[in-house]
Order: sequence, then structure tokens, then C-alpha cells
Amino acid sequence: MNNHSIVGAKIKGLRETKNLSIEEIAERSGLTVEQINSIETNQNLPSLGPLIKIARALGVRLGTFMDDNDDLGPIVTRAKDREADNSISFSNDATDSRKHMEYHPLAQQKAGRHMEPFVIDINPEESPEFQLSAHEGEEFIYVMQGEVEIVYGKETYSLKEGDSIFYDSIVKHHVHGAPGKSAKILAVVYIPF
Repeated sequence: MNNHSIVGAKIKGLRETKNLSIEEIAERSGLTVEQINSIETNQNLPSLGPLIKIARALGVRLGTFMDDNDDLGPIVTRAKDREADNSISFSNDATDSRKHMEYHPLAQQKAGRHMEPFVIDINPEESPEFQLSAHEGEEFIYVMQGEVEIVYGKETYSLKEGDSIFYDSIVKHHVHGAPGKSAKILAVVYIPF
């Protein structure tokens, strides 16, 4: 089972455990029934924004969808383990749903966490099309390689290797590679719970 199906299965399992219908989750999260159904059946794994809204609707942390187990001690993720088949691909709300971002979670085993750290590989796109998302919390992004663009409200920020940005996630935003450029970033998402 790959991580896509694990996320979809966990969402469905949590929803059913709480005796909630897809319609109820849609109403609570502000997403459509179709969106939730496609996530649960692994047809589409969206960007973090919708997943955060589903987590809130279910009353769980975002990490619940990705956790391997619950470890209370410090978590060390070795580079060789990060590059192993432990990634989650997101369409990142691209209108054609090409999976152009690959997330490598860095703290899946950490129980009770409020931060979600990832190394994200961004594949090049000539003309990215996207929808902005907003959710509670904060995000920090550090560009390890390449060049990215962050749309934040009405502004667009271009970041190159060594640059970083810290912002409030409640403002509509979107992270993607600069046109035609690939990138690798460290992203830490904080979600209050």
C-alpha cells in the first residue's frame, strides 16, 4: 500500500469511526462531497490546505493522516531514509492534477506534534495553474535548491537557493516552482490544534 492509499484510507476510517457521512465532512470543511470522495478513494490527493480542513472537520491533527506510530521521544530522520519510498505526492490543487510536488515527511513517528516538517521536491512546470488555499497556522519555507514562487495574498515572492519565507497561512497562498524550474525546499507547517 503506498502513502496515497494510506492517507485516503485513514481519512475514511476516521470518518466512519466517528459515524460521520461524507456530506457532514463536506459541510464542516467547506469542501465538496466530490473532493472528499476523490481523496478517500485515492483518485486525488490535494494540497495541504484541504487536508488541514478535513483534519479539523474530523477533530484530529493533520499528522494523524500520515503517522506511522506514536513515539513521544525525539525523532531522527536520516537522509537515506528520507529518500526511500516514503514520499507523498500532491497535485497541489493544479487544475490538471499533475502531481508536481513530492513531500518527504520528516516527523511521521512523532506523536502529538503541532508542526509538520517536510522536504519537498518540486518538478518543473512551464505555466503552473493553481488555486490559492488558506488555513489556520504558520508556514516556514527554506529553498535548498532551485527557485520557487510563493503567491501570498496579492503579492508574489521569488525565492532562490538559500532564501526563506515565514508567513501566516490564513492569508491565501500557493507555493510552486518558478516557471520551468525544479526546486527542493524545506517546509515546516504549524497548525494550532
